[in-house]
Amino acid sequence: MSAPHPLSPRLSIGLVGFGAFGRLIARHLAPHAALTIHDPSLPAGRLAAHLAAQAGPEAVAADLPGLADCPVVILATPVASLAEAVRALAPHLRPGTLVVDVGSVKMGPAAILQEGLPADVEILATHPLFGPQSASDGVRGLKIAVCPIRGRRALRAAAFLRRVLGLDVILTTPDAHDRAMASVQGLTHLIAKVLVAMEPLSTRMTTRSFDMLMQAVDMVRHDAPDVFHAIERANPHAAQVRRRFFTLAGQLDAELSDAAEHGAVRHEALPLAS
Repeated sequence: MSAPHPLSPRLSIGLVGFGAFGRLIARHLAPHAALTIHDPSLPAGRLAAHLAAQAGPEAVAADLPGLADCPVVILATPVASLAEAVRALAPHLRPGTLVVDVGSVKMGPAAILQEGLPADVEILATHPLFGPQSASDGVRGLKIAVCPIRGRRALRAAAFLRRVLGLDVILTTPDAHDRAMASVQGLTHLIAKVLVAMEPLSTRMTTRSFDMLMQAVDMVRHDAPDVFHAIERANPHAAQVRRRFFTLAGQLDAELSDAAEHGAVRHEALPLAS
């Protein structure tokens, strides 16, 4: 008899972290699984009050030992606190449990999971390439990076993400993921950070391209600060991309300044009209 699908309907799934992204995960998994949820930053009573609306009527709040009984555990914690979450969870996991993370960088978290989790626990590192803002109309058709780390159930989990949730699954490695995200996310969040700091900007007399640029800014402007820090600091390839961006921007600024200076000189050298 074949093993049950790792994310089959009505399976019990543990979710560690109930912030903005944890709630997004809960809303989309609730129709397919009974959720057990733990968030160390929320008192149990406050967490329980939000579960029915955000995670379905079957969702329950639990401590880590209770949550660790679930055959699948998703870590929706900030990258900066992942190691702490792994240390707290690891002693309670059962052999064969599938542990999934959803961080915006993958090399560091993958190493943390491999080093901190028991050898008989399976590991799948993922990065949903969307957030609460971009998924406000649903997740079908959106992209998710999937990095199988340990165990044989990763591809079956990827099949669930593709067939049931309708996600565009991209199988990759932690290093390849971080190299791509250093530009894709690193530059997007960097430019957005600068434009937000320059506000107020014009909102009436605008071009279509400017409107689209500000739409992109709006999709990330309310991200938690730890998301920006993870993208810019925890990705080992981000600094190189950032330096190249600022170098090219500096060269362009120098060229424009030089052109403006020479243009002004030429203008001043023109004879006055009689």
